[in-house]
Amino acid sequence: MPGLAPLAALILIGMGLSGCILGSERPATNLEVPASYREAPRAPGSAVPALDWWRGFRSTELTRLIETAQAANLDIAVAVAQILQADAQAGIAGAPLLPTLTGSGTAERLRSATSSSSSSSAGSRSTSQFNAGLTASYMIDFWGKNRATLYAAEESATAARYNRDVVALTATATVANTYFELLTAQDRLRIARRNAASAERILVLIKQQFTAGTASQLEVSQQETLVATQRASIPPLEITLRQNSATLALLVARAPAKFTVTGGSLASLAVPRVTPGIPSELLRQRPDIMQAEAQLAGSNFSVESARAAFFPQIQLTADTGFQSKALSSLFGPGAWYYTLAASLTQPILDGNLLKSQLEQAQGVQLENLQAYRKAVLSAFTDVEKALVALQQTSLQERLQSEVVASSRRAFEVAETQLRGGTVNLVSVLQVQQTFFTAEDNLAQVRLTRFQAAASLFQALGGGWTRTPRPAEPRRF
Repeated sequence: MPGLAPLAALILIGMGLSGCILGSERPATNLEVPASYREAPRAPGSAVPALDWWRGFRSTELTRLIETAQAANLDIAVAVAQILQADAQAGIAGAPLLPTLTGSGTAERLRSATSSSSSSSAGSRSTSQFNAGLTASYMIDFWGKNRATLYAAEESATAARYNRDVVALTATATVANTYFELLTAQDRLRIARRNAASAERILVLIKQQFTAGTASQLEVSQQETLVATQRASIPPLEITLRQNSATLALLVARAPAKFTVTGGSLASLAVPRVTPGIPSELLRQRPDIMQAEAQLAGSNFSVESARAAFFPQIQLTADTGFQSKALSSLFGPGAWYYTLAASLTQPILDGNLLKSQLEQAQGVQLENLQAYRKAVLSAFTDVEKALVALQQTSLQERLQSEVVASSRRAFEVAETQLRGGTVNLVSVLQVQQTFFTAEDNLAQVRLTRFQAAASLFQALGGGWTRTPRPAEPRRF
């Protein structure tokens, strides 16, 4: 088409000028990165947690649940849908960087009245009009406004991907912790039932002594109270067990009525070794930090876009096509036409709209900067807290195991002496209560230790592979 040559040339010149003034609006982050963790071992390993760190607990059922959750968890599915939206938004933001081209075609039939000066008669005349054309327009992004908007949308899409990783990591840790709680509930139920049976056995002995006149009604009633207390502790544990099973069903996107967990004992699992490495590695190991960084980068570009809006905008438009009164001659040489136009607009009075938009973008930038700094410091804090919890609960579990062992021996001796009638019943009651409480406390301490290990893996970004960050947007 004859008119396309000047049209294409004008648009290519405009695209060559686009974005040439794009600057940089990146504030200093001033991060405080420690050289080492205070609570880490003296010679901490530098290895990043394994992608399948949950296998270190040596539970086939836990591994199956986590792998199912990673494939079917609904929170992860929502995060994936948000990625699709962010990618589409980036495509929308990039559209103004390309010229628009619209085709049109019209056919008109006109009838108009006619009159003659030589006669009083009037008539009518019919004419036809045919038109086929193209309309092109392009906004020269000389100051980089549209390009900065595109970069901001691309950073938002990157942040959406990191958000998906954050959700997946959280879901994995939640499945592990919920499964540990379920196993602990099963352990405590076994302990409670075993202790109830032991208390009933002691009650039978005391009743026998009461019948023989060597025990009082008070002592019988005290033992009956202990038996009832042990029985009353069972329903709350059943609630915990069944509710955690329902929670696991939700995490793997299953209906609770059709979902079962075999479980077992938390004592049969192992706590894997965790290597925290050095703090500087954490900046690239945690997806939430990468997400905050992408959000900060996006707000930087939004400030650039808002600042560029103060400058003039140059619009190129062109029309070309064919117009004729006869369809047969529509594409003839004499029917071709074209128009080229360039316009420039400069905001003068807008009621401080552009200024307010810039200040809003700068406010969001400052907010994202502080959120990024907080994400980094929170990551260091999470690791330190998890290290403290894992170290101290490991020590507490060892000490509590000694308490259980000694209290069990005391209970066995007391029961033997009770059968021989050589022990004070008050002492028997105290020994029972100490032993029963010690066993239940040990199960809860063991749960805290396992949860601390899972929290440390989560704090270190375990189970997530950092994908290479997209290349820095090209500056013209």
